Amino acid sequence: MCMTMTGRRLTSLLAYVTTAATGASLLTGCGVFPGATGGSREPVTVMTWAPDQTRATNMPGMPAMAQAYARWINSQGGIDGHELRVLTCNEHNTSAGAAACARRAVREKAVAVVGSYSQNGRAFMAPLEAAGIPYIGGYGISEDEFTSPLSYPVNGGLASLIAGHGMQLAASCRTVSLVRPDTLAGDKLPELLNSGLRKASHRNAVDIPAVEDAAEYTAQADRAREKAGDEDGCVTAVLGERTQTFFDSFRRLPQTDAGEGEHGDGDSGGKRDAVRISSVLGSVGQPVIDRTGGARSPFEGAFVTGWYPEASDKSWAPMRKVIQEHAFADNRVDPADAGVQTTWIAYTVLKEVVEALDADRVTATQIAHALDRGERIDTGGLTPALRWKYEDLLGAPGFPRIVNREVTFQVVRQGRLVAQKPGFVDVGETVLSAP
Repeated sequence: MCMTMTGRRLTSLLAYVTTAATGASLLTGCGVFPGATGGSREPVTVMTWAPDQTRATNMPGMPAMAQAYARWINSQGGIDGHELRVLTCNEHNTSAGAAACARRAVREKAVAVVGSYSQNGRAFMAPLEAAGIPYIGGYGISEDEFTSPLSYPVNGGLASLIAGHGMQLAASCRTVSLVRPDTLAGDKLPELLNSGLRKASHRNAVDIPAVEDAAEYTAQADRAREKAGDEDGCVTAVLGERTQTFFDSFRRLPQTDAGEGEHGDGDSGGKRDAVRISSVLGSVGQPVIDRTGGARSPFEGAFVTGWYPEASDKSWAPMRKVIQEHAFADNRVDPADAGVQTTWIAYTVLKEVVEALDADRVTATQIAHALDRGERIDTGGLTPALRWKYEDLLGAPGFPRIVNREVTFQVVRQGRLVAQKPGFVDVGETVLSAP
């Protein structure tokens, strides 16, 4: 039973709680949450998952960002008076791991899965759909994120990046060599890239499939350089974490008679002999550039297509402040990492939906219905306004639930990813035109 305390006993208790548990403290037993009015609102439980400590792609910053967000929002009184409880799960880059995380979310009564990464969409979406749990702001790496009626993506996924990348390269590249995974998902990339290249009446890219987890790519690098040619040729690689390995092999190729150099304006793309290099966010990002030498990185001058504004954009200031105050000692949380950024945007969506519901108890069904009815989400300039009403869906074959059809064109200058072109570029029609 919760007893009412007044006077000195209440003052002493509050002082003890404040001292013993900073941030998101709960007055156990009374159901009173700091900053809440009335203390009758139930906690909101969500889950964030991502692979960690695997031999493939790892995204530890995403669950770490979710935890930092929870510490921050709870220190402010929660979301509309609701304590935010974040469960995290390592999905191990396996279908079994993804399914296990989804089943745990169901078991622990999560009302949403937010800001997560998994390539195993088929494995995790089925349990979530059976329980009616919405999947908000996935990284955009699996097809199911763009087909499931309970998925609410905040970016256009790999499809929009590749289509946009074709548009970015069309202005500067006479011939393009595309090195991509020799997988079913990779098979779709050439046509998406070509749909962007065709915006400038450009010839199709040379398709070079490669093993996704190879230790080196000398043969593919040599072929890519040869096919690109030495007259405004470009080599783009989209191999996830192995993109760095590919460009290391590319850098080690013997020099041609044309010699070696770099373009001085920083906008022409990185260069090996007379060939420029490029990629997309997720295969190349600021953390990779930093790890490979910054301004001396092989990616210096490279074109990169992204989903969001560059990391130095002022729109990221609120996220940076939260990281500084609530994750400053956690080196997993890099504000320039696309996974961390996606998680921040996904939790922004959750916050706005819960606030709009204005209910003492929030359920998965309420959240999904609010999004389906057209709740409009303002992300502070990090994306266009997001809304998942039927008429807002792009409806592209294979990617019908894309609502954010815009990308950014960036370039690596002096070791930093900066805007090549200001603002967003709409790639919706380009994605739609891909076979």
